Amino acid sequence: MKKSHFAPTILLLHLCVFINGQNAVVQDKKTDPAIKATDYFGNPYTALNAHSHNDYENTIPFRLAYDHHFGSIEADIWAVNGDLFVSHNKQDIKPERTLDALYLEPIVKLFRANGGQAWNNSKSTFQLLIDLKTDVEPTLSMLVEKLKHYPDVFDPGVNKNAVRIVITGNRPDPSGFINYPDFIYFDGILNQKYDEDQLKRVALFSENLRNIIKWDGEGEMSEDERIRLQNVIDSVHSLEKKIRFWNAPDNINSWDTFIKMRIDFINTDNIVKLAEFLNNQDKIS
Repeated sequence: MKKSHFAPTILLLHLCVFINGQNAVVQDKKTDPAIKATDYFGNPYTALNAHSHNDYENTIPFRLAYDHHFGSIEADIWAVNGDLFVSHNKQDIKPERTLDALYLEPIVKLFRANGGQAWNNSKSTFQLLIDLKTDVEPTLSMLVEKLKHYPDVFDPGVNKNAVRIVITGNRPDPSGFINYPDFIYFDGILNQKYDEDQLKRVALFSENLRNIIKWDGEGEMSEDERIRLQNVIDSVHSLEKKIRFWNAPDNINSWDTFIKMRIDFINTDNIVKLAEFLNNQDKIS
């Protein structure tokens, strides 16, 4: 029997406790303002710490976030009539907006033009967070079949610089992770149990920020909410995993707050502004 990893379950217990208004004490980590902020893993904050939320809704899907070196890009997909379409709502699906056309083909073209890496001037790569809107099957198997055509682009086992594919939205039970190729990773759920092998397939944890705090991004976060949120962040980091919050405030004040709390991926609908903010951290006093 595989050893079960209970840390994600503990996170849910934290959330329940916090929602009931009780707090635990965490150490307030101070940073030297003269030093550029770094994330939990020791990397200076740049656009690689940015997540393009519902990226396909931008005037220029994929390219706007890619050109600004975003480290995470999101696409929602639907399995309809034997193909995968990108849309937030089923009624908005358009025949020309397939996953191939908007994401896979442009990524492959750029990746190969850059000699097997995402950007020609960097060894860094990005994750494509794919939100399954239709049932796991056949949607995920259809996606896998498409990706298998480009192992040099989407399989880290073939190319260490490959784009990481992460599945969110409708996901298989962790016991079913083994049924999919190793190049498929999953977005973790805070109240889900994972054994050690399953946890290796979890690329990050994502959570609705409103399930934890109600802060609107204006002014300072209350001390109670700050402690509540920091505990969740630290719990995920204790697993050596990254964390992202959606349904979060999206302005300079909130971005600055999230950096100080070492949130790994900052969720945004403002690609250009966030990229400028992150890439100029060393110029901000």
